[in-house]
Amino acid sequence: MVESRRVGHLATADATGAPYVVPVCFAVLDDTLYVTIDAKPKRVAGGSLKRLRNIATNPSVAFVADRYHEDWSRLGWVMLRGRAEILDGGAEHERAQTALRARYAQYRAMDLAALPVIALHIARVTSWGDLSAEPPFAS
Repeated sequence: MVESRRVGHLATADATGAPYVVPVCFAVLDDTLYVTIDAKPKRVAGGSLKRLRNIATNPSVAFVADRYHEDWSRLGWVMLRGRAEILDGGAEHERAQTALRARYAQYRAMDLAALPVIALHIARVTSWGDLSAEPPFAS
């Protein structure tokens, strides 16, 4: 079900536990979910994105992929929890960027090589509802 979703929601928390949730594009390889910081303009106070600052001080994160349907028997969600790290380069960073470009055509035109990747190392999976995959999306 997670692979059939185009967007999910990444939840981080700062050092005091204050939550912060943002919609993200993602790719999953083995037991790790990857989110790149992309080239779209963002408002950045203090020099880095809040999700990156949060992970630096509190690496416990969660990610939710869900499906809403007017037929409520089709509702479902999957939550992935674990520790995140910020990848600034190296083989895993490159592998993640390659997977993200393969999944999202929009990333193919962006210069992502120097941008960080969030790696969520999945430790726990929780789910509810209809977890069937929908027909594959066009990439």
